[in-house]
Amino acid sequence: MVRTLPSRRRLARALTLMPLVALGACKPAADVAPPARPTLSLKTATTPSGAKVEPAVYSAPTPGSPGALMSLAPLVDTVKGAVVNVEVQARARPAMGGMQGLPPGLAERFGMQGGQNPFGEGGGAPAKQGLGSGFIVDPAGLVLTNNHVVEGADTVRVKLEDGRSFDAEVLGRDSLTDVALIQLKGVSGKLPFVKLGDSDGLRVGDPVMAIGNPFGLASSVSAGILSARARDIHAGPYDDFLQTDAAINPGNSGGPLFNMKGEVVGMNTAIIGGATGIGFAVPANLIQALLPQLQETGVVRRGWVGLAVQDLTPELARALRVDAAKGAVVAGVSAGGPGAKAGLREEDIITSVGERAVDSAGSLTRAVALLKPGSEVKVSLVRGGQAMEVPVKLGTRPTQRGEEEMTPRDSTPAPLSKRLGLRLSEAQDGSGGAQVAAVESGSAAERAGLMPGMVLTQVGDQKVSGVAEAAQALTSAEPGSALLLRARVPGQDGALLRAIEVPQR
Repeated sequence: MVRTLPSRRRLARALTLMPLVALGACKPAADVAPPARPTLSLKTATTPSGAKVEPAVYSAPTPGSPGALMSLAPLVDTVKGAVVNVEVQARARPAMGGMQGLPPGLAERFGMQGGQNPFGEGGGAPAKQGLGSGFIVDPAGLVLTNNHVVEGADTVRVKLEDGRSFDAEVLGRDSLTDVALIQLKGVSGKLPFVKLGDSDGLRVGDPVMAIGNPFGLASSVSAGILSARARDIHAGPYDDFLQTDAAINPGNSGGPLFNMKGEVVGMNTAIIGGATGIGFAVPANLIQALLPQLQETGVVRRGWVGLAVQDLTPELARALRVDAAKGAVVAGVSAGGPGAKAGLREEDIITSVGERAVDSAGSLTRAVALLKPGSEVKVSLVRGGQAMEVPVKLGTRPTQRGEEEMTPRDSTPAPLSKRLGLRLSEAQDGSGGAQVAAVESGSAAERAGLMPGMVLTQVGDQKVSGVAEAAQALTSAEPGSALLLRARVPGQDGALLRAIEVPQR
């Protein structure tokens, strides 16, 4: 705020008052009684509501004690070498309608201003470059960053704090948690790296430090505290963000949030526009759970029960005549899903899944998502006032409407993709077959009427139970022949027949 100097008239009045003030501070003459002045004491002070006001007591902290002023320079020197600048080159692409539905202020999370597409409006826009942050978690050059930083990238280049630069390839992405894993190319020797810490061990009020490249300003450091845990900002079904007041700005996306041990406890991901000191980070424990799948297959497959659930409220508890205070109420059961097969019912109140307590619908969704598809888990619940346990064999969570269909690395042989314009993945509902993951425009697969989501169960005369069998049957088909396909659509009864014309080699 800029303050102006006083006018001459105001300055003159101030000067004429100064002697009076000075005289008033002198000791009064013996024959003149000083005016009575009210005495104020915090010991007797109260608020308008009548609450007693306690005096604030301050004692200077001793060096090394909590609250003592300390330098973060040694910590910064230890970890800054592992924080990188991620530069992305992407082709122009049409604006995605889903971006317009973001909550107010969250457009900055995607590097946009006013909800605009960071890679241009419409197909005619020129290619643009995006900037983000990341951090090395393996000396061989594995780097973690945000999915929205590298999504749609044609080229990715990573610059280290010491000035070295490397081209990189995207190994895996998970759009639902905004986590991506990239691999640096041409790495010789060992690179500096940092370790993922225990984000569950953080307490609100613990100090944290962020390093990143806001607005392209490399290796910028900010510090603050953990402001809150388990924040749901309505960015996805698995929101469980850490909130911090450490300064985070566009360009910090994908950068690390450190504890005072130099461990990464979160990945800086989102900010709220117009609000100072409100930033969000993906917890390190969630990243750690996703990392093996991102390394092995490049995608994340999640457990699935097939339930519609909602929070248990005091009103619902009274209506259901149960004493439970927390949990997830089953509002619907998917026909033929894992929950239905296990005998779960509407109005069941789920209180835990395996070793994880369930206190809300969101916590149930997150707990199941961290479990491996095909695994069996014990679900604790209350039914009709009685506590019980039900074993459930989990399925694979299907892709929901509006979500990006992710295909595992090497799930479809290259000849099949090039020849027929078809990409396949294992069926997500666990019932066997090869699911259509993508269909190229103008390809033989598109002309045959194949669409993403369909599951191939027969190719020619051969029944197929997975991608390998379907790919073998398709690639071995006679050039120029017409091949009969039998397919089903998840959630629908019956089968569809399609015929694909195999192109000449």
